[in-house]
Amino acid sequence: MREQGADEARLKLIALAGQHPKDAVVAYQTAWAHDAAGLEAEAAPFYEQALIGEGLSTEDRHGVFVGLGSTYRVLGRYAESLKTLRRGLDEFPDDAALKTFLAMALYNVGEAREATGTLLKVLAATSGDGGVQRYRRAVEYYAEHLDDVE
Repeated sequence: MREQGADEARLKLIALAGQHPKDAVVAYQTAWAHDAAGLEAEAAPFYEQALIGEGLSTEDRHGVFVGLGSTYRVLGRYAESLKTLRRGLDEFPDDAALKTFLAMALYNVGEAREATGTLLKVLAATSGDGGVQRYRRAVEYYAEHLDDVE
């Protein structure tokens, strides 16, 4: 029953997006409904529309960058994923979610060092684990010096 309701809502959102092509909020909700249903390829154009439309809150704009960047990555569109996530980080430079998805996309393009360094920085900055916090300075240092040996 829930699936049927979600599919019905998704179809109504598609119609609404067609009636209001410049409404970024409607585009974002339509993208999210597709994404949540595992329909990433169908979600991407709505995310794209949301970024150029009007009316997004700062929180929703952030969500669009995460959603579109992640969707591109899942679809194997790695260059677009990296570009989108970096654009998001230009607007939200300290955002851990964007950095985390960026690290995944970096891994996918063979940039393991940068991906690992990015994740280590996120871990050091956001972890509540006492052990991680005890060694935070070392983790932050080695995030930039993974290949250094003595």
